[in-house]
Amino acid sequence: MGSRWGISRTVGQIYALLYISHVPLNADDITYLLSFSRSNVSMGLKELQSWRLLRSEYRAGDRREYFKAPDDVWEIFRTLADERRRREVEPTLSVLRECLLDPKNTPEDEHFHQRMQAMYDLISMANEWFIDIQKLSAEDLTSLMHLGAQAKKLLHAKNRLLSFAGLSKEEVPE
Repeated sequence: MGSRWGISRTVGQIYALLYISHVPLNADDITYLLSFSRSNVSMGLKELQSWRLLRSEYRAGDRREYFKAPDDVWEIFRTLADERRRREVEPTLSVLRECLLDPKNTPEDEHFHQRMQAMYDLISMANEWFIDIQKLSAEDLTSLMHLGAQAKKLLHAKNRLLSFAGLSKEEVPE
């Protein structure tokens, strides 16, 4: 599953072990349990720390660092999604903003600008929606996810009510 999320198989296995472990583990424990080289474990732990997916702690009388995955799956999801947004979406928006600053001297430039504007608007709207979603409680997120296709029915009902009231979508304040 990790490779599908953009992390290496090794990092995914390290994280899976830390997630299912009932106690924090140190690098030596992970090396032994997964039969990985110590350097692979160290690099994997550093990558997971850069994604803010680990908690670390020290124990009295022991110089080793112990690692644990957060217990709350929603916290893990939020952290992963926020890091992906920070690493992938925000740089994409920056590049698109730069493209939109280019002069429009030819019909081809105008076409390019319209395409980049449409892409920027979509990604920007999705980014803002995601930021809003991140603020919801785990309970509200669960409820929202359970809505599924019912959300479409809700929007359809809203549009019918607006039509019945003689209002268009554009006339209704956000």
